[in-house]
Amino acid sequence: MNDTEKSKQPQQELKRGLKSRHITMISLGGTIGTGLFLASGASIAQAGPGGALVAYALIGIMVYFLMTSLGEMAAYMPTSGSFSTYATKFVDPAFGFAMGWNYWYNWAITIAAEISAVTLIMKYWFPNSSSALWTVLFIIVVLAFNLLSVRAYGEGEYWFAMIKVVTVIIFIIVSFLMIFGILGGNAPIGFENFIEGNAPFNGGFLAIFGIFLAAGFSFQGTELLGITAGETDDPGKNIPKAVRSVFWRILLFYILAILAIGLLIPYTDPRLLSEDVAVSPFTLVFDKLGIAFAASVMNAIILTAMLSAGNSGLYASSRMLWQLAVDGKAPKIFAKLSKRGIPVYALLATLAVGCLAFLSSFFGDGLVYMWLLNASGLSGFIAWVGIAVSHYRFRKAFVLQGKDPSLLPYKAPLYPFGPLFAFIVCMIVIIGQNYTAILGDSVDWYGIAVSYIGIPLFIALWVGYKIKHKTKVVPLEECDLNN
Repeated sequence: MNDTEKSKQPQQELKRGLKSRHITMISLGGTIGTGLFLASGASIAQAGPGGALVAYALIGIMVYFLMTSLGEMAAYMPTSGSFSTYATKFVDPAFGFAMGWNYWYNWAITIAAEISAVTLIMKYWFPNSSSALWTVLFIIVVLAFNLLSVRAYGEGEYWFAMIKVVTVIIFIIVSFLMIFGILGGNAPIGFENFIEGNAPFNGGFLAIFGIFLAAGFSFQGTELLGITAGETDDPGKNIPKAVRSVFWRILLFYILAILAIGLLIPYTDPRLLSEDVAVSPFTLVFDKLGIAFAASVMNAIILTAMLSAGNSGLYASSRMLWQLAVDGKAPKIFAKLSKRGIPVYALLATLAVGCLAFLSSFFGDGLVYMWLLNASGLSGFIAWVGIAVSHYRFRKAFVLQGKDPSLLPYKAPLYPFGPLFAFIVCMIVIIGQNYTAILGDSVDWYGIAVSYIGIPLFIALWVGYKIKHKTKVVPLEECDLNN
């Protein structure tokens, strides 16, 4: 084979084109989206401002431990397969197989959801425009960022995330200036909305528990940190740096933003329950200040959040599919890379699945689309459970095989409490996410099926692979710790 022919061969490794600033903003931006801009209002309405703060803080602490767990493994063994690879090496190949396909499906369907959301957002400004136009433009934008190079993806996501971060910072500053009576021309508000009616804890413990799932969805995307490890420059240095900085910023943003909303808007305000961007809690606060076109500004920012989610979703799912193919758990064609180190076939296949899922929303009253979305509903939590289990066994195996944990590039604090706490909280949320369907006057079987369909699908993948390949739980002394 001559040099020209060799140059035409696909690269066998992904390019390490992501810098520290990229992965920091990817992780940060991945969690700032509609969960904060829209769903936070409903959380305050349901559980009161105090209840929402407790729920988001508790889930935030859990996410912190998950990030430290993932950070320890990713810094030591950086791979785009992330927790799928770790589950394969430290738990069971069948578990890793199920984890990988579960996560790929989650983001592939998320792309469909973002396409749908973008068309609705654009209709806000252009009510008579064609949905197909915005769908095509959305696909072109996210595909372009992902096809050019991993650096292009990183730069695109960096600026998408920057817009969201700046928005939240401005919102928090403006809100507290209003609370203290410096802006808005009113007297200081104080804590009057925290003592109105049943506040601060409306509905008690069950109401707080009821919004755990919403809080969890808001924080999902932090695990992108693990996916980026395979294409991060100097992961041993940059992954720990991102873990240390990102979590506290995320938690600070969420807690301060929810506190500000709770102080400025009474939880009894019916507009908090609306999913209309025109009455987003952020829009309501900016309206109180008298900012013209507040709804249009927030609409533009939420559009950015949708593009960011689609961009990251395509990146994460294509890398996971690529790693599955490399490991022999997906068709080999998806393991091929372009000269730029991009898994083009995995990228196009993932986008095609997302588009097909989106198209299904136009048929049969959207029933197929609804079930596709529901099937992915718990995928993020299942991935988090896998991270906790994998890290628990990774550290156990590391010590058992005579290695010194102090030599790890990054050592997760409070082990084994961290992964055990995260595992327990995740399982409680997964099992109890629709407890009302079980504890009501009669069992709501349809509600149970809609809420929990993702669990039997995951188990089917796990057990099916296990039976076919006769895999077993990997003994700790045999865990592959080669990095």
